[in-house]
Amino acid sequence: MHELHEILYCSLLAPDQPTEVVGRIVSRARARNADDGITGLLVFDGQRFCQHFEGPREKVRSLMMRLEADRRHTDLCVLFEGSLAARRYQRFEMGLAQVEEQEDLADFHALQGAEALQRFLSLRPRFDIAG
Repeated sequence: MHELHEILYCSLLAPDQPTEVVGRIVSRARARNADDGITGLLVFDGQRFCQHFEGPREKVRSLMMRLEADRRHTDLCVLFEGSLAARRYQRFEMGLAQVEEQEDLADFHALQGAEALQRFLSLRPRFDIAG
């Protein structure tokens, strides 16, 4: 059994990227994440990304390295990272929630660690998840 690992990060859509790029990112990510055993949720408010994902530790770390190198977003900040006893996401490889209320994500960059994770998880029921 692989040790489960989780990461929560926020970033900003790069200024030269159209918002439509998000759909393309997610459709490509779903197939790769399914192969890698990664599940999670990407929330996008038109400007800001907040993503929480989980899976086997080495696959999660590999995905994080790809994300850090991706020029389609900037100001990436990992808010929480740690081991996980059991998956939080069962239904989808990568859910996408596009939110209209920018306030939902606006204050995330000020939070860190468990506080950021708990805030994200508490907002999750409000998100309209397409998965």
